[in-house]
Amino acid sequence: MSDGPKNWRDNGVKVISGEHLDGNTPQTPGMSRAAAINRATAGADKLWAGTVTILADAKTGVHHHGDLESIIYVISGRARMRWGGELEFVCEAGPGDFIYVPPYVPHQEINACADKALECIIVRSNQEPVVVNLEIPIVEDPGETYWIDPIHADPNTDPI
Repeated sequence: MSDGPKNWRDNGVKVISGEHLDGNTPQTPGMSRAAAINRATAGADKLWAGTVTILADAKTGVHHHGDLESIIYVISGRARMRWGGELEFVCEAGPGDFIYVPPYVPHQEINACADKALECIIVRSNQEPVVVNLEIPIVEDPGETYWIDPIHADPNTDPI
């Protein structure tokens, strides 16, 4: 190798046990975040990954993550996402689905299940723990403004 010998034992693959996640990360009311992969746990420089749990029939406060991109993978439960300047848009995702949240998008996660927790994995594009909690009045019924495009079904006409 042109960059010299590596100490692969200390600078190689890391396994972070699910029993040793770091809950010392910025929080948003209504959810519990825990870091799995970050600089402290794995030496990562460009990614952050962790878990989020939202209790049954609960919702988070409105927030965004600055210039970070976020990917949410739903493990179990049903996630309802609301976003926009007035949380006027809504979509849902279930186990096996991925959700992409672009930079600066105000959003709110809702557990659409009344009887079980929503469990997700989150990956972010940077190590900075950016969580900007917002004071946006929450309209309890966002109406029927669903995100509909060629890959997202219209919940009024297509099965989800």
